[in-house]
Parts: sequence; C-alpha cells; structure tokens
Amino acid sequence: MKNKLKYGALLLVLALLPTSCLVGPKYKAPEFQENAVSKFQYAKNADTTKTILNVKWFEIFNDEVLKGLINKGIENNFDLKIAISRLEQAKANLGFTKANVFPSFQYSAGANTAQNFIQNSSLIGNMSWEIDFWGKLRHENRAVQNELLATEEARKTVMAGIVSDIATAYFQLRDLDNQLEITKQTLKTRQDSYVIISDRFKSGYTSELDKVQIEQQVAIAEAALPNIKRQITVLENTISILIGQIPGPIARGKMNKYQLMVTDLPTAIPSSLLQNRPDVKRAELQYIAAHERIGVAQAMRFPSFNIAAFAGLATPKIGDLFNDGSYRDNASVGITGPLFQFGKNKRRVEINRQLAEQSKISYEKTYLVAIAEVENAIQNASTLKEEYEARSRQVAAAKKNYELSYARYYNGYVSYLEVLDVQRSLFDAEISLSQLSQRQLVAMVQLYKALGGGWN
Repeated sequence: MKNKLKYGALLLVLALLPTSCLVGPKYKAPEFQENAVSKFQYAKNADTTKTILNVKWFEIFNDEVLKGLINKGIENNFDLKIAISRLEQAKANLGFTKANVFPSFQYSAGANTAQNFIQNSSLIGNMSWEIDFWGKLRHENRAVQNELLATEEARKTVMAGIVSDIATAYFQLRDLDNQLEITKQTLKTRQDSYVIISDRFKSGYTSELDKVQIEQQVAIAEAALPNIKRQITVLENTISILIGQIPGPIARGKMNKYQLMVTDLPTAIPSSLLQNRPDVKRAELQYIAAHERIGVAQAMRFPSFNIAAFAGLATPKIGDLFNDGSYRDNASVGITGPLFQFGKNKRRVEINRQLAEQSKISYEKTYLVAIAEVENAIQNASTLKEEYEARSRQVAAAKKNYELSYARYYNGYVSYLEVLDVQRSLFDAEISLSQLSQRQLVAMVQLYKALGGGWN
C-alpha cells in the first residue's frame, strides 16, 4: 500500500508538470516586411499571379552540353557536398536535442567477493527526467529546428551559386572561343593584306610605310591569340573545379549567339523574395532560432524539476544477488534553481537578446541586398539587349565601311592609314558584340538567381 501511494504521488507530479507555462517572447515578423515596396523600380508588367519557382533552372537553357555540365556540378561539386554534410549534421543535431525532452535510462552493474567491501554487488537500472516546466527544452528544440531549415536554405543557396557560376563561366568560355575565331579571321585578313601590299611595294605602287604598318598589324593580331588561349585555359580549369573533376578541356555546345533563354521571367513583387530567395529565408530562420534562445535563457532563471528513479538488485554477498531480499527501488522528485549569481542569469538573457537583434539586422540587410540585386539584374537584362541591337548595327556598318575603304585604297584614292583605322574599328566592334552576347546571357542567369528561381 505504501509503494502504491509513493508511485501514485509521482504519477500525479508527472501529470501536472507538463501543463506548464512557456516563458520567453513570441516571434513577430520584422516591420520591414510589412513596409516592403510594392514593385520593382525597373520591372515592367509584373505579374503577381506567377512565381519564379515554377521556372526550373534546366528550363532556361537550351544547350544540352551546358545542362550536362550543371548536372555534373550538382553531383560532384565539393562546396555542395559540404553543404549536404552540414544538412545531415543539422538533422542529427535536431534528433539529439529532441531526445532531451524524454527520460534518460541508464544501467550499472558491479560485483565483488569480499562481504565486508563497502561497495555492494549490484545490478541497477536508473531513470532521470528533467521536466520542461518553463519551456527551456522546447525553445531549444525550436531553435535547432529552425537552424536545420536554415541549413537547408543554405544548401539551396550553394546550389544556386553552383548553377549560376557554371553557366556564367560557360558563357564566358564560349565568348572567348568566339573572340579567338574573330582574332584568327582578322589575322588571316591582315596576312592576306600583307602579301598584297608587299607585292605592291616591290612593284613600286605603294610606300614602305604601308608595308611596315601592315607588318605591325599582323604582329598585333598574332600577339592577341596567346592571350585569349590563356584565358580559355583558366576558364576551363574553373569549370572543371566547379563540376568536381580534374582540370582539363571542357566540352562545347552552342555558340552564345545561338543560345536561347527564357526572357519573360515573372518578376512578381519584392515581397515574394521572402518566399523565393533561399538566402533571405535562411536569414529569417536564423533570426527565429536566435529569438527562441531568448526563451531558453529566460527559462534558465527559474527552477528546474527533475524526477529520478532506480530499481534493481544489490547485496553484500554476490551469491545472494538474485534472491528476493536483494531487490531495491526508489523514486524521487528534485528541484534546483539559481539563488545568487550576481546578475549572471540576467546578463545571459541580455546576451541572447542582442544576438537575436544582430540576426534581425542581418535579415533586414539580406532582404535589401536581394531587392538591389533584382533591380540591377532587371536593368542589366533590359539595357544590354538595347546595347546589343545597337552594336549589331555598328558591326554591319563597320564591315561595309572596311570593304569600301579597302577598295578605295587599292585603287589609289586613300592611304593605308584609313584602312587601318577602319579595320581596327571593325575588330573592336566584333569583339564588343561577342562580349555583349555573353553578358546578355549572364544577365538573364543573374536575374533568374536574384529572383530566387527554382533551384530545387
């Protein structure tokens, strides 16, 4: 009867303690979310019914070689592997923290042959349980859970960076390939001109100055080739590292001018970045986790309740260990709490408040940076398109100008200096057009990334 009363009282305590209060502030979204601007400055005809999440990364490229490189990067990139490992670590950490809410069970055993030995022979099972009366463990669980979600968003951020970095490097590589071809064609044209001018010089139809000038232009074109080849090697090695393979040649697909990308990306409204951008979501989750730890610190200012129990066998004689008289059991409820710690507990709460404030400020900054990146990307995509159209007209005019100028020189109407100026203008215009083609493609990738595209 005595044991029944003892365990009944213990069960009553167990029933009452979980109906506890939860100390600590409740999370509230920062005010800047509510005051976010309603549209992007440079976005036209924003469609709030669409979301960039519906446009997957492999849908914005039409180059199968590029898609293959990106898939290799997703499978093999070292930074992404580290991010995935951190995610698994965060999952394990959450499971570890959740276990603190439940009772802990242990066992112990010992044996000795001396009857008068101070330590009895024993086989004991123990149980200990800290009741989460003030919510300390629950706050910590919520904090770790939000850190897990933040780690997942960090993985998405790394993945977004890998996809955009590979695509950017690939478009730059194809631009250099095109510049190499332009330079080779220019060199061939100058070498052909050199043969003609040398023959004319030998025949007395042109001056030595023209011959020296064309020699100089041939040398300039020849010197440009090794420089471009060095840059190609650097980019190939960069892509190799991004896709996790030994540095070496990279396969080529379509030329930049034949690349087709989704240009009608739904820009929606800035507030959608809170749901789309993994870095913004990660910053908010880190803020929530820091906010929960204020509750942990506040709960530590109050008493903690602990339940302990043991049951097992203990006797001085090892031969009597399993007799009925060797059975022992006991249960207890304890309370511990801070008394005088000279402001230590109060300071702990203040420390966590300031950590949460720092996370909040970081969250606000991340959001503003995200809006700025979208504004820049929208403006770049729009203005580069206009610039590309103007440069295309410039190249067409420069080619015609070169043909007319060379004909005028060949017929003796102008000096070769005019031909050189026109030829340089044509070369520069073709290089600029090639670079603009690459920059247009990169701008679309950056816009897709800035809007928080579907990197899952």
